[in-house]
Amino acid sequence: MTDPALAPRNAFVGVLVVWATAFLATVAIGIFVPEEWRVPWLLVGFGGVVLLSFAVQLWYGRTQGFIFRVSGSVIGALLLMGIISVGFGLAALIPS
Repeated sequence: MTDPALAPRNAFVGVLVVWATAFLATVAIGIFVPEEWRVPWLLVGFGGVVLLSFAVQLWYGRTQGFIFRVSGSVIGALLLMGIISVGFGLAALIPS
């Protein structure tokens, strides 16, 4: 008797994990890093998010749609980090 095929894991969960990590990293960098060091640390954070995206999608274990999932998670994280960093940049313009 053959075993039934298991339902594949939801691929969108991995994308959401990468986006959530990008959000948390950007907020942490924006709060804890001085203004003159934010851009270099945002680049380091984005590099970490790209590596995390590859790791999560490789862990997923399916070859179909790999490029689509990785590019979706990386582009979404880039947009999310960009929007949040614009918010921190505008907040830095307000005199304290």
